[in-house]
Amino acid sequence: MNNNRKHHQVSKSPSADQGIPGATEFLAQINDNKRFEVERAKVHVPLEKLMRFPFYHKPVPSLKEFLLKPDKSGIIAEHKRQSPSKGIINAEVKLRNVVIGYENAGASAVSVLTDEKYFGGRLTDLEEAASILNIPILRKDFMIDPYQVHEAKAYGASAILLIAASLTSSEVDALAKLAHELGLEVLFEVHNAMELEKISPHVDVVGVNNRNLKTFEVDINQSKLLANLIPENFVKISESGISEPATIRDLKSFGYQGFLMGENFMKTYNPGETCRLFIEEI
Repeated sequence: MNNNRKHHQVSKSPSADQGIPGATEFLAQINDNKRFEVERAKVHVPLEKLMRFPFYHKPVPSLKEFLLKPDKSGIIAEHKRQSPSKGIINAEVKLRNVVIGYENAGASAVSVLTDEKYFGGRLTDLEEAASILNIPILRKDFMIDPYQVHEAKAYGASAILLIAASLTSSEVDALAKLAHELGLEVLFEVHNAMELEKISPHVDVVGVNNRNLKTFEVDINQSKLLANLIPENFVKISESGISEPATIRDLKSFGYQGFLMGENFMKTYNPGETCRLFIEEI
């Protein structure tokens, strides 16, 4: 394996791992803050204004189709400046350089974090990425309100993330249905078998997050355990903890067609080049 990826890593905040509550509790805290942010956004940018944004009326590429393209890697490469558990991952590289690097490397899609308080993202990141990329863009955020789906469309997303742990079955169904009505696709994220029961027919891709919501520990075996429980009509992807090409080859044998990766690329000074080297080894 090429060892170049192990060098030139961007330093992280050493204090970021301190004092973080259990993930379930923390998710509830994030969602409470998100509700406040959404209500504020509705005042500053009313829905009727969002509907006049140029991207709101433009067709977007299909995440599902690009994940299945034989000439693509199946990797959803993520732009992520920071996280609650890791602190600052990389705040130095420009988003434009990162996402263009990902597309040139052969990524099937790009994931853009738009949560500002906890992940250092912003909606203008989504807009910037959409203005320069030809591959699908996932808006990765804590989606709890229909307004955010319209927002995703207005800023150029191709797909949205719905996190099962944050939503009821009826909320998943309503948000996914709205996304389809707007021409967007849906990545439905689960952590365990119980959350799979919330799945909606309007979902396109099912992602298994290998991070335990109670302990923050990451275990790739979670994807393997849930593989046969995901209905065959959904594209399956694995999320979190993927750092070796061998892991992707292993997960493909369990039927996974997509792999969401962020930190492994973003912790280096040239995420696009790191992504290219990784894809070459798959």
